[in-house]
Amino acid sequence: MATTLPSSGPRNGRAGRIGGVIVEMAMRPSGLVGLLLVSGHIVLAVVSPTIVPYDYTTQNVQLVLANPSTEHWLGGDHLGRDVLTRTLLGGRQALVITSIGTVLAMFWGGALGLVLGLYGGRLDDVVMRVVDAFLAIPWIMFLLLIIAMLGTDDIVLIPTLGFFYGISVVRISRAATHDVVARDFITAARARGESTLTIAWREVFPNVRDVLLVEGAMRWSWMILAFSSLSFLGFGIAPPTPDWGLMIANARGGMSIAPWAVLGPVIALSSMIIGVNLSADALAKTLGIDRAQKAPV
Repeated sequence: MATTLPSSGPRNGRAGRIGGVIVEMAMRPSGLVGLLLVSGHIVLAVVSPTIVPYDYTTQNVQLVLANPSTEHWLGGDHLGRDVLTRTLLGGRQALVITSIGTVLAMFWGGALGLVLGLYGGRLDDVVMRVVDAFLAIPWIMFLLLIIAMLGTDDIVLIPTLGFFYGISVVRISRAATHDVVARDFITAARARGESTLTIAWREVFPNVRDVLLVEGAMRWSWMILAFSSLSFLGFGIAPPTPDWGLMIANARGGMSIAPWAVLGPVIALSSMIIGVNLSADALAKTLGIDRAQKAPV
C-alpha cells in the first residue's frame, strides 16, 4: 500500500507531520545547530533592514579600511562603507534568489525524473543521455556564458541556476521512481485501471517526496555557494547591493590591512552553508533517506 497522508484533516495532518519532522531533527545535535543557523539567517534577512546601524551605500573617507571601533564594529571597507551593515544585509539577495532557484530546480527536475521513471522506453534513454552529457561537461562555463550574454538581473539568475541545478535532480527523481514502480501496490493500481496521472500523483509522488526534500536541501546549499561564487567573479549581484561573495572579492586586496572586511562576510556565508548542510543531513536521517545510494543509469 502506498504511503499517503491521513484522509481526515489533511491540513492538520500535514502540519503535524512537518512539525514532528522538525522536532526530530532538532533532537539531533547537528540538526539543532543547523536549524538554529538557518532560521537565524532567515530571520536576519527579514529584519536586517530595520536594525542595521548605517545606510549600506554611505561612504566615509575616514572609514576607508578602518579598524573595528565602538561605532563601526567590523570597521570599513575599501570605499569607506560600514562592513557590519553590509554583512547583515549581504544574505538577503542570496537567500531569495537561491530559494526560488532551488524550488524551480526541484520542480522541473523532479517532475521530469518522475515521468522518465514511470514511462521508461526510448524517451528515457534519449533524455538521460542528454542529462549525462550536461553532467559530464563543466557547467560553470555555460552558466557564466549565459549570464555574461543576458545580464545579472534576478530574472536571469533564478532560471539559469534553477536549470543547471535541476539537471542532476532528474537522475535522483528517476532513480527513486524506479524503486517505487517495481513495488506491488503500483501493479495493483494498474490492475484496478487507474490512470497514469493518478498513479503518479497518488502512488508514486508520496513515496519519492522525502527523497526530493532531502535533495532539495542539499541543492540549496550548493546553489548558495554557486551564487556567492558568481558574485565573487563579478557575475552575480551588481554593486552597490551588498552581497557576501562580492564583499569578499572587493576586500581581498586589503586583507593584510583590514582583515575584518573579509572575515565578516566569510563567517556569514560559511555559517549559512554549514547550517543548510547540517539541516539536510539531519533531515535525511530523520526521513530514513540514504544519501550515499547511487542512482541507476
